[in-house]
Amino acid sequence: MLQKNTLKEKLKAGTPCLGAFINFPSPQAVEICGLCGLDFVIVDAEHGPMSVESAESMVRAAQLSGLTPIVRVAQNLPQVILRYLDIGSGGVQLPMINTAQDAESAVMAVKFHPEGRRGLAGTRAASYGLGQPLSDYVLEANRETMLITHVETLAAVDALPQVLKLDAVDVVFIGPSDLSQSMGFPGRPNEAAVQEVIDRCIAQIRESGKAVGTVARDGEQARQLIDKGVTYLAGNVGALLGGAIKGYVRAARGG
Repeated sequence: MLQKNTLKEKLKAGTPCLGAFINFPSPQAVEICGLCGLDFVIVDAEHGPMSVESAESMVRAAQLSGLTPIVRVAQNLPQVILRYLDIGSGGVQLPMINTAQDAESAVMAVKFHPEGRRGLAGTRAASYGLGQPLSDYVLEANRETMLITHVETLAAVDALPQVLKLDAVDVVFIGPSDLSQSMGFPGRPNEAAVQEVIDRCIAQIRESGKAVGTVARDGEQARQLIDKGVTYLAGNVGALLGGAIKGYVRAARGG
């Protein structure tokens, strides 16, 4: 069921929010993220093997654990986006938004009339049609549902000023790995040229009043990014878990 989107509320207030990508189907991993104090999880249906059914279980776990569930979908298609919103996610995160038209299409898919053309039915997000009237649900969903668009190519960097004009876009997420690849430095996001473009995007997004998102591989990098004005910070559960296990092994084996 749709809940009040505390993540959206915090970001509007300028509060840095911490989350994690989860790219394997595990409601238990979602629950652990909630118990550890994260603000949101990104159910990664782009790079993970999640079906809509397994994503629904993860969304439910997030809601019960005090997290805002976001789903990263694989395609900017209304039929795809609709299904991940209907399971009750707090929003969708869309990769490869390379033009203003891409972003406008995403808005149309995420929002109900009059803001968009999302299909309406008595789904889990709408309490299966057993709660408030659908006419009220539409207003609530348009208000609470988030849209996060990606900047991960040079074409997306060029289109950024137009994307930032769209009121329905809540967060612009900079994808450093794909951006580095687009710039000819695959897997090398720390190259000076890539970092310069990232910093320029951060400044543009902040100036527009929207929230800036990107990847934070660990707490130290998250602090550095927060100092730059990034407020939607996502680690990766696999990497965070792996780092903790490696630290445990090193400590137990004395080095």
